[in-house]
Amino acid sequence: MERKTLDQREQMDDLQRLRHSCAHILATAVLRIWPDALLDIGPPTDEGFYYDFDLKSHRFSPEDFERIEEEMRKVTKENQVFAKSIKTRDEAREHFQSRGQTFKVERLADIPEGEPISFFQNGEFIDLCAGPHVMRTGNVKAFKLLRVAAAYYRGDEKRPQLQRIYGTAFKGREELEQWLKQQEEARRRDHRKIGKDMGLFCFDDDVGPGMPLWMPKGGVLVEELERLAKETEFEAGYVRVRTPHLAKESMYLRSGHLPLYAESMFPPIEMKESSGDAHAVRYYLKPMNCPGHHKIFAAEPKSYRDLPLRLAEYGCCYRYEQSGELMGLMRVRALQMNDAHIYCTEEQFADEFRAVNEMYLKYFKLFGFEKYLMRFSTHDPSKLGQKFVDEPELWKQTEDMVRRVLVDSNINFVEVANEAAFYGPKIDVQVWSVSGREFTIATNQVDFAVPKRFGLTYKTRENKDATPLCIHRAPLGTHERFIGFLIEHYAGNFPLWLAPEQVRVLTIGDDPALVEYGASIVKELRSRYVRAELDPGPDKINGKVLRAEESKVHTMLVVGGREKDANAVALRVHGKGNQGVKPRDEAIATILAAIRERSSG
Repeated sequence: MERKTLDQREQMDDLQRLRHSCAHILATAVLRIWPDALLDIGPPTDEGFYYDFDLKSHRFSPEDFERIEEEMRKVTKENQVFAKSIKTRDEAREHFQSRGQTFKVERLADIPEGEPISFFQNGEFIDLCAGPHVMRTGNVKAFKLLRVAAAYYRGDEKRPQLQRIYGTAFKGREELEQWLKQQEEARRRDHRKIGKDMGLFCFDDDVGPGMPLWMPKGGVLVEELERLAKETEFEAGYVRVRTPHLAKESMYLRSGHLPLYAESMFPPIEMKESSGDAHAVRYYLKPMNCPGHHKIFAAEPKSYRDLPLRLAEYGCCYRYEQSGELMGLMRVRALQMNDAHIYCTEEQFADEFRAVNEMYLKYFKLFGFEKYLMRFSTHDPSKLGQKFVDEPELWKQTEDMVRRVLVDSNINFVEVANEAAFYGPKIDVQVWSVSGREFTIATNQVDFAVPKRFGLTYKTRENKDATPLCIHRAPLGTHERFIGFLIEHYAGNFPLWLAPEQVRVLTIGDDPALVEYGASIVKELRSRYVRAELDPGPDKINGKVLRAEESKVHTMLVVGGREKDANAVALRVHGKGNQGVKPRDEAIATILAAIRERSSG
């Protein structure tokens, strides 16, 4: 976690201050029980807080939580004051060295020269900390420890592995209980469990961590999302391209990915192009599709008449995420991105950026995302040339342009400093599932730097060369993250158009004439590209219905002798029960219309 600036700390709200204070209370309790614990950091998070410990004598487990929480309650009842003090760098170093707190000694180097080195003390516990906190430990009234995880020091796999205890805190018990209920619902909807139960995807040690394998039913979700994106983008004037999975080192040096993004790229593949070559050529798996799209733009001369040019690709990318950060489909190393790059003039930028945002809103409505937020990420001027491209005037210009579009469009957004892409400002799209869980699912970025590096130009009306602006956008994010979100959002109960198995015909008994009637319905549905199956066995109908419900089949068509004779079906919908007997043609027409319209029901 990147260290917050003093300004960012001052902007922490009351809940963040409460949670930050609770992290110190946790550390106080742990040291009372295990005095030999070494400390690292304990920041607030969106979920609550955590504290990292190095403790050789004991491995934390959930069985320890009751004991630790009891000690935390003692600390809050003591109503200790959070008292701030300032030390010199030498005094701070001596303080921690004398106590063997080696991680804290190293953390001192993170504090910029000239910034006060502050400590906060509550009772016997004192910690290197810039604050802020609540006034007293007694202000923390509702908290709970959640889980234990391993965490490398500074997120570096080569550094010591620490034990991280996660917890949460709220202003009152009622808020805490409500949040815990939401978390229980989120666990019930966990995409990893539902994905396994439904046979959507799997991971395999021989394939590698973070490399999902899409099984047939999961492949349906991938195909349907691609179809949706292709139709939507075709209507919006996009053209589709394809780029290779790997490219030479020179391209990523030119794009800036190797200088600024190398830690997230897989190591190079070195090979000689021919037996006579003296030096090996280095190839990299592509972390992003944009360099290849830039090369496609540059392959043919362009004029202002060719702009805006919208190049789209569901491209496969590979990113070397730390193993401790991998999490189901939400954080993977192999990903398929709903990518596109829009090359446009400054005059066209506002309309293009607005159209992308409108595409997001269209998708939100389709999938029933009622709560969302756009995070507008800007740069930090002090990190130009390091974390961000050193173009101060272009940063200001493009950030002003994005801000103006968001305001004019009445988009719900917040502005966050120091989180832009290295080549320009960006928007991250936050959505909330029905269980209340927050996800980042998509991005919309401005690139004013890399097109210039690739020498991309077009002829203006005055026949002069100009460099286009580039908008990177991915409204559906990656298949992996977006499908993971959809699994949790729908709890696996997908709408008809998206359901892996859309229709199952269930016969009441296995009479040959009845099975033939059921098979004819399946044949008709499949001829219309409906994913339909037949359950013709001798089992009782209640058992067949139960199997279909457990498999989350969206629509069940039950047929017995009376339905066959009337050329009808008894219609059932997953989770909604019996919908009554319908003429066969009417039922099929209703199914086809719901799929065609991508109905949410």
